[in-house]
Amino acid sequence: MNKSFGKLPSGYRLERIRKSPNYKNGSFQNLTPTQMLAEGASYPKMLVDFFSKGIDREPADVLPSVKTDLKSLPADETTIVWFGHSSYFIKLNGKNILIDPVFSERASPFQFIGKKAYAIQTPYSLNDFPEQLDLVILTHDHYDHLDYHTILKLHPRVKQFYTSLGVGSHLEYWGVSGAKISEFDWWESKKFESNIEITAAPSRHFSGRLFKRNQTLWSSFILKTDAVKIYVGGDSGYDSAFAEIGKRFGPFDIALLECGQYNTMWPNIHMMPEEVAQAAIDLNAKVFMPVHWSKFTLALHTWKDPIERTTAAAERLAVPVTTPMIGEPVVLGGNLPKKKWWENLR
Repeated sequence: MNKSFGKLPSGYRLERIRKSPNYKNGSFQNLTPTQMLAEGASYPKMLVDFFSKGIDREPADVLPSVKTDLKSLPADETTIVWFGHSSYFIKLNGKNILIDPVFSERASPFQFIGKKAYAIQTPYSLNDFPEQLDLVILTHDHYDHLDYHTILKLHPRVKQFYTSLGVGSHLEYWGVSGAKISEFDWWESKKFESNIEITAAPSRHFSGRLFKRNQTLWSSFILKTDAVKIYVGGDSGYDSAFAEIGKRFGPFDIALLECGQYNTMWPNIHMMPEEVAQAAIDLNAKVFMPVHWSKFTLALHTWKDPIERTTAAAERLAVPVTTPMIGEPVVLGGNLPKKKWWENLR
């Protein structure tokens, strides 16, 4: 079998999963009852629509970007550098943190199937990262968040992986030492070294890399230091969990929230753009950054629709938003890019 499919949890890992309050009737469950597809939608129709040509579903132009030197970011600033979709680098308390790294050409188990990543002016590769990555956070096991080829190249340089319950089974199957993997159920917390507290929180989504779904957990994550709180959203449909997280952990200095890959056929597992701005309000975020767009075509909307609708909703609701170009640094307490750089692109 293709190793990129990963491996389902077994042994001690499966025993721990079975004790989770979020694991019922043989699979993980969302806090809110969640149908994968809307009434009247079907997988055959979805596939036909997806493989039709569509209009402007991916950019005709090469996307502008900034080539930031990730190896020399100031240790005393909190800096976020986004690489498109849901992969980004965070410099926090002097630590090098990478979220959901996907640096393959396609978000797919096979690199000859699926649409290629969009072209950008100054691409990043794993060689652009510092030699040591202190922490890699993996929100869930979908191909656009957990990439086999990236993990193979990356893991010798990673001090610790933090991920959702069960996802470590894939990592160990791919050669990552079990001693380097920490898995979280929702609401569990752990200190990374002495100065960063990581907490896993609910999201409304699903998991699975082959046919069997929801055998591993999906999460959002909270990164907290004495001075900074960051919300890492992962993938999620909208529900009351955002308000609960905001009540328990807010206010957040920044919330990184998915705004793309939605459709009325699957309204419960990805937010509509207008819901993203409301989620930022629920979280009590001082500013939010839309992610999960501008790299892969995984839905039917035009490539610009997520950011156009999300920023329009943010303006209407008076929610501060930052919209960096790929690679452009976002500095908390400093540079928060707001230019609508996509407007004149095709």
